[in-house]
Amino acid sequence: MKTLKLTFVAMFAAAVALSTLFTGGVRSQGGPPDDQARRQRFTHNGVLRDEGPPNPNASNSVSGRGGTASTAVVVGATEAPAGFDNLTNGFIAQGPPFDTLNEDNVVAGRSFNDDRFIFEEVETVADGLGPTYNAQSCRECHQNVATGGASQVTVQRTGRTFNGQFFESLGGSLIHSRATYPDIVEQVAVEDTTRTFRISTNTLGDGFVEAIANSTLLALRDGQPLNMRGTANLVPVLEGNGEARVGRFGWKCQHASLQSFAADAYLNEMGITSPLFPEENTASGKFVGYGTDYDPVPEPEDDGDDLEAFAAFMRATKAPARGPQTAEVQAGERVFNQIGCNVCHVASITTAAPGTVVNGGAFIIPDALGNKTIHPYSDFLLHNIGTGDGIPFLPTPAYAQTANQIRTAPLWGLRTRSRLMHDGLTFTKQEAIQRHGGQAKSVTLRYYALSGVQRAQLLAFLNSL
Repeated sequence: MKTLKLTFVAMFAAAVALSTLFTGGVRSQGGPPDDQARRQRFTHNGVLRDEGPPNPNASNSVSGRGGTASTAVVVGATEAPAGFDNLTNGFIAQGPPFDTLNEDNVVAGRSFNDDRFIFEEVETVADGLGPTYNAQSCRECHQNVATGGASQVTVQRTGRTFNGQFFESLGGSLIHSRATYPDIVEQVAVEDTTRTFRISTNTLGDGFVEAIANSTLLALRDGQPLNMRGTANLVPVLEGNGEARVGRFGWKCQHASLQSFAADAYLNEMGITSPLFPEENTASGKFVGYGTDYDPVPEPEDDGDDLEAFAAFMRATKAPARGPQTAEVQAGERVFNQIGCNVCHVASITTAAPGTVVNGGAFIIPDALGNKTIHPYSDFLLHNIGTGDGIPFLPTPAYAQTANQIRTAPLWGLRTRSRLMHDGLTFTKQEAIQRHGGQAKSVTLRYYALSGVQRAQLLAFLNSL
């Protein structure tokens, strides 16, 4: 695949040289990508597939203030493997030693190590990088302790809000921080005063999150008190012909499948098009795709193999591991539950049964991911806790309510992060708690009423996650 792309680059370079010599270069062939086509891609069919009944943890895990972690037992359920060790959870084989792999012998989909290599691989212009982008590899944003973890990397989003309606910047709300040419590096318009950062999320254990049944997330929502009830964001599964599913990935719960999530990131973070996202991004509204001086590789720049490798790697990662659970930590979790944090930060969820068909029929949950109990400390729903950035998933009526909502941040792996909340602008766990308002205001008020000993216990618990 790389050899073919290099051939395209060589041909393109010659063409550009001749074009520059005789015509002064080509800067605007073709029109901008069809924005309506991209938005149409995010229109789901409105039908939720039956993925089985909700697991008992969903209906018993919380009961408002004073709720406690569920003691319900899911028949046959086992604990999901956890660890920061770059080892497979059993979804695919570990494969050849990682340090023996290179671009010539790596095989997408063969093993965990092969797919990890592709996840870490640095993309180049010959691979389709850019013309506008934020990172050169998945690992650049998703690596801490182990490949796939969270990081300090943030992305920038802007637009403007008029009469309560959000309007994107010329090239979309995502402002790319890097480009392959200096004249197309995107800048923030003075008029675009709705602005935010969003920090990269953890992907370790996301295969288990993908395997949670729709019914389980809906039961979590329905079991929450009205004043704290979350929103289940229905989104299309791109590789599943747009079938609706409850979103769970991204700060706006904008994806329900890891392959869709990977395709979105491949385009929007690295500028690489694929069969799921075949249109190149613009540079602040200027077309810079194939046919201009800026982009030598025809669309789609990836044939889909990389997307499948990215998804397989994430599906095979272990869940983030807990630290020591001392008596103080256990006391802190009781405080966590007593003040109501667990209404949204749900401790235990069990995935759907093996053999369950999800993602519009594109994925069947295997034994390695099915009927596994995980401890994400999230409900994977959207809530308005007063920290929303005013930028919806898409500026369409269907997603307008997401403007001031944020996904409940999963707290597993919390001890590996020093920049907190969706924008990464909170530096301590105490400050993160204090930022919670809106639907979480009553919980924050109960936090303020805790004794010094209780606050220390709560902090010990959070530091164990």
